[in-house]
Amino acid sequence: MRVEGGRGFRLCVFLVATATTLTAVAGGDAKPSHFSVPFNRTLFPSDFLFGAGSAAYQSEGAANIDGRGPSIWDTFTKQHPGKISDQSTGAVADDFYHRYKSDIQLMKKIGLDSFRFSISWSRIFPEGKGKVNELGVKFYNNVINELLANGLTPFITLFHWDLPQALEDEYGGFRSPKVVRDFQEYANFCFKTFGDRVKNWVTLNEPYSFSVNGYNSGTYAPGRCSNYVGKCSAGDSSTEPYLVAHHLLLSHAAAVKLYKTKFQATQKGKIGITIVTIWFEPKSETMVDHAAANRALDFFFGWYADPITYGDYPKSMRSYVGDRLPKFTKAESEMLKGSYDFLGVNYYTTYYAENSLSASTVNRSYTSDMRVTLSTKRNGLYVGTPTALNWLYIAPKGIYQLMMYVKDKYQNPPIYITENGVAELNNASKPVQEAIKDSMRIRYHDNHLRNLLQAIKDGVNVKGYYAWSFFDDFEWDAGYTVRFGITYVDFKDNLKRFMKYSAYWLKMFLLH
Repeated sequence: MRVEGGRGFRLCVFLVATATTLTAVAGGDAKPSHFSVPFNRTLFPSDFLFGAGSAAYQSEGAANIDGRGPSIWDTFTKQHPGKISDQSTGAVADDFYHRYKSDIQLMKKIGLDSFRFSISWSRIFPEGKGKVNELGVKFYNNVINELLANGLTPFITLFHWDLPQALEDEYGGFRSPKVVRDFQEYANFCFKTFGDRVKNWVTLNEPYSFSVNGYNSGTYAPGRCSNYVGKCSAGDSSTEPYLVAHHLLLSHAAAVKLYKTKFQATQKGKIGITIVTIWFEPKSETMVDHAAANRALDFFFGWYADPITYGDYPKSMRSYVGDRLPKFTKAESEMLKGSYDFLGVNYYTTYYAENSLSASTVNRSYTSDMRVTLSTKRNGLYVGTPTALNWLYIAPKGIYQLMMYVKDKYQNPPIYITENGVAELNNASKPVQEAIKDSMRIRYHDNHLRNLLQAIKDGVNVKGYYAWSFFDDFEWDAGYTVRFGITYVDFKDNLKRFMKYSAYWLKMFLLH
């Protein structure tokens, strides 16, 4: 990282000025009394983890070296470049594969407690199973050891959407029940190899996003959908999202059962799953719109949270999807019930939910099954501050409401906020010195953390918070057109790293 001469003083002035105005802008929900109270980590529980995250395909690069096999994202970005905003790929990304030591030094400098990252399944098993790639194993051993040597806790996700292409080719990947056994074997290898040092495991990241974007709209790998939904060469948006979700859940349960019976007693770690949702507000005060908001939560969050808590899908999904929603056997239901030590929750934004009167019996899809119209405006006003991403509006109060909802409906589980963040447009003409001044991101994290702290005070069992993301990276279908990082990556100059103002703010927040 380079710091331009004379910028340090200006930065301090900026941060101090920002700290006094944070709650007055961008839809801040904090009370005026917060102005007189220093806001920093000491207000949170002493064992609370503060970290930042990324994912293998988004950051590692080194896609074609040291024995890594192709994943469905390698194939998708090559075969469907038009589905990525800038026709880019994650082949190089941030080159974390070669730069992990200096990146971990930067994490330490900022003062992070933990780094959340994912393992590339095809870097360990190039064919998805069978022969192990020892160079891939060595890389993850090195990353884990480097994190621990620098006082950071590794928080590892086993599956962040990059299924080995070999399994997609062999039996259709997560469309087939065969994937459950292969995922369990992959998980077994990771627990056995890394579990002596890794004590925090996430089986799946956002199975919702993988199921819906990959098999309903076709905007994510493997790019499947019905032709009446999107531009896909194959797929069925009325059945495949539910089938894939079903096998994801069974894969999760199988991995958790394995960990708990074979490894947990000796390794003394914890295992969970990360679920994403938007928070939904009723568009009006009518009963049907309140029901629509609850139904939207069922279709986003409950789709995964209900089976792992209660052993079955939400009743609203059973009612609206009918026989297209797969059924669990009694044994599967028992295996799913209670299959987590903690719940990872990703939250970014809030929407309005309105009851939809249309109930088409043709051209069905996950989207139409919900019978909810989602919007971001009510009475001419946005639900939150608009951002560079058309789906992300800054609405910090939503994280508080979501935490209270999970506490009340899902037996107040231990929760880690595994992702929370905001993107800015990647403006190629903006100099680095200007691009790192991300005051909007500072306000975003500040206001969300204040609302999260209030949820903790109101009894929610939140154990940690991970900013998304540690560095600017390949943002899936948005490519490199947006920047989520607290660390700026100069994609035009040898991927040089620069701490953004949000990283300096976070450092001040953490060092108190």
